[in-house]
Amino acid sequence: MKVFFHIGRYAKLMRKVFSRPEKARIFFKQIFHEIDSLGINSLGIIIIVSFFMGAVITLQTAYNITNPFIPLYLVGLGTRDSMILEFSSTIAGLILAGKVGSNIASEIGTMRVTEQIDALEVMGINSANYLISPKIIAAIFINPFLTLISIFVGVSGGYISGVLSGAVTSQNYIYGIQYAFEPYYITYTLIKTLFFAFIITSVSSYQGFYCSGGALEVGKSSTKAVVYSSLLILLFNVILTQLLLTHD
Repeated sequence: MKVFFHIGRYAKLMRKVFSRPEKARIFFKQIFHEIDSLGINSLGIIIIVSFFMGAVITLQTAYNITNPFIPLYLVGLGTRDSMILEFSSTIAGLILAGKVGSNIASEIGTMRVTEQIDALEVMGINSANYLISPKIIAAIFINPFLTLISIFVGVSGGYISGVLSGAVTSQNYIYGIQYAFEPYYITYTLIKTLFFAFIITSVSSYQGFYCSGGALEVGKSSTKAVVYSSLLILLFNVILTQLLLTHD
């Protein structure tokens, strides 16, 4: 029954979040601030992880192709499809759940336990809309760009590691990343990214918004935000893959 309680309270919070903002100028200013805070500041970790991820996929694929009848251009194809279909959206989503999700939960949770949210509500401000809505909109806007950058960096990392190590030639790798390209895969991964962005920001905000107690509870809500966001990302990854990639 506790699960249904949280689902109902989460739905009630989201209704407050997506009500009409009181001052559009302040609202848009907050969105741009959150784009910088949640998206731009996460660019570095996304680039580093994507580069080494692409490099490892390329090397593992190349070294496991022992059959001489299997063409080496499949190394580039495998790296490209792995980054597009799974790693750049799901793995990046899990990384952002840890970095961004914990930050959101601790920020809003600290405001709750220090009674700053209560002060906003006393002044007649819709605290849920003011604090949470810009974060959700900013993440939904910026995260697809992070995913596209992750794909590019991952494929580039695979190229650099494969060519420098001698595991695959430049010509074979480039031919592989061009071979049988399916543009719909980009649409698929961007749709997943939008869902993951909403999950990370809304679930983390929920955990922080209903935090109670002191600093210890803020830490617990931050941990719960990361855990629940990660679990929902994995769940929706399966659901969206079934819905978007399964054909009759």
